[in-house]
Amino acid sequence: MSHSRIILVTGAAGFIGAHCTKALLARGDRVIGIDNLNPYYDPALKHARLESLIGPHPAFRFAKADFADPEALAAAIGPDTPSHILHLGAQAGVRHSLDAPMSYAHSNLTGHLALLEVARHARVAHMVYASSSSVYGNKSPLPFSADVPADTPVSLYAATKRAGELLAESYAQLYQIPLTGLRFFTVYGPWGRPDMALWRFTERLLAGQPLPLYNHGNMRRDFTYIDDIVAGTLAALDAPPQSNGQPKPGGYTTPHALYNLGNDQPQPLSALITILAQACHTTPRLDHLPMQPGDVEATWADITPARQNLGYAPKTPLETGIPAFVRWYQAYHTPD
Repeated sequence: MSHSRIILVTGAAGFIGAHCTKALLARGDRVIGIDNLNPYYDPALKHARLESLIGPHPAFRFAKADFADPEALAAAIGPDTPSHILHLGAQAGVRHSLDAPMSYAHSNLTGHLALLEVARHARVAHMVYASSSSVYGNKSPLPFSADVPADTPVSLYAATKRAGELLAESYAQLYQIPLTGLRFFTVYGPWGRPDMALWRFTERLLAGQPLPLYNHGNMRRDFTYIDDIVAGTLAALDAPPQSNGQPKPGGYTTPHALYNLGNDQPQPLSALITILAQACHTTPRLDHLPMQPGDVEATWADITPARQNLGYAPKTPLETGIPAFVRWYQAYHTPD
């Protein structure tokens, strides 16, 4: 890859953002990383990702900034004009959106719009942004297809992510900016997020505590390993949709595409717990609880368009990915 490419990565200290930044640098891209290092979960983990995954690198420049503040965003970008944007920063978490709705509007609506404005004025070759499988809600037929309308979100988080897609569509329509939204499906792996089930379950299993099992465990998720997500994300970044009036994945005729990045192998929560308990060398105790507000019972990605257009081919099963996470988790929590 040519060194002329400057990729602006938001959420660079986040789970997916730090892994993608590492991969971009490894292939020779220059990266401007932005993250506000907010305390939604322990910022020490975000700092550790920056240090351990990315480290000092001549082609990487990091700026602590709130990308929803246009002036702070402009200062963070500085004199470099990005050729591409990988917008992975967001206020994440379905359950937290019930408690702190305004923070979701700030990051996921105002912040998303601020990045679209950068894309417009910098005339970037392509902007890829993170959406979410949560946009499908509970009414979409399985497997979820990006061509099916997603207009019944069951959480505010999902609503902000769907709104971000619609904002992008308006910019693709108005300014012919190549834009791609990636609907991520339950991403897990080393350096993952503490608010995700895998981290919480691992923490509880190793402490001998019972596992909270919502909807009495009757949940299926399309768990997708981080390395597969990184490969799909970079492939998407390299394949800007064309401004040719033809329908794109997701159904738009503008230069705006929507892809699912999942594993196409939905697994019951019980399978995750069985493999995790084996990796932790323990027997799980289960605390059966009712369904939580904002949750969906099942996710399953139709990844046919990503396979065809991006060469996306997830290959990491839970039997490989979960022990890899547990090994990382135990090493991360072992004092030097």
